[in-house]
Amino acid sequence: MSDENDGTRIIGGRKFDFARQVAVMAIVNRTPDSFHDRGSTFALDRALERVAQASAEGADWIDIGGVPFAPGPEVSAAEEIDRVLPVVTAARDLAVVSVDTFRPEVARAVIAAGAGVINDTSGLRDPAMADAVAGTDAQLVITHSLAAPRTPWPSPQYQDVTAEVGAFLRQRVELALSRGVRADQIIIDPGHDLNKNTHHTLDVTRRLDEIAAIGYPLLAAVSNKDFIGETLDAAQQDRLSGTLAAVVFCIMRGARIVRVHDVAASVDAVRMTEAMLGWREPVYTRHNI
Repeated sequence: MSDENDGTRIIGGRKFDFARQVAVMAIVNRTPDSFHDRGSTFALDRALERVAQASAEGADWIDIGGVPFAPGPEVSAAEEIDRVLPVVTAARDLAVVSVDTFRPEVARAVIAAGAGVINDTSGLRDPAMADAVAGTDAQLVITHSLAAPRTPWPSPQYQDVTAEVGAFLRQRVELALSRGVRADQIIIDPGHDLNKNTHHTLDVTRRLDEIAAIGYPLLAAVSNKDFIGETLDAAQQDRLSGTLAAVVFCIMRGARIVRVHDVAASVDAVRMTEAMLGWREPVYTRHNI
């Protein structure tokens, strides 16, 4: 829900003013095959440790995933719920809980358990996802992607990638609204690298203000992605500096939620950006006082 007077949103019981604030979303994947952490938080105890660490490092949101976007072995809805539900329960008092899922039945289960955000990287491929969120206080992230979940999409082609991403998001927002999702529940995500090559993702990032102009809070999920690695010739574990540059650039182009693996460094980059934009006061001032 939102405050009609100032445009803030209450998400997971916490207030966010996206006119002057950027939320840092930490990533905790209970998967053995996620592209960056390679299963390091697949075990429940490791996932719970990462949740506590992310909270201590200043994460505003924690995004919990039980099934990767990329192709891989089938994971049933029951198994996905078993993976994510105990992490949702552990995280809900520490930060806003987001769950990365494309299944309406998983969305219903985690919302009932206290999740404040459903992060649907399939872009409402199953319109019943909108039904699962409608009538609740949860937020719905609508992401641009072309392939069905866990399906390859080799050599994607676009005439004007940013315009096409924007058109897709507008259409899917209208679908969500038509099924009862409130406007103040919607967040959009252009889907960096999802069914896009590096040139596509750089174009979308360069013109991210056009996506932000759609009028909903914008999430940028850029952390350690291949467009950074290919641009810098950087291996998977050597992309932090490129990630931080992309995070700051996306904020300057309108992103208000950033999804990251390296929480402490990203929180510093985001808070410094907020201060330089005049949105945040320094914690203290002694220099030349």
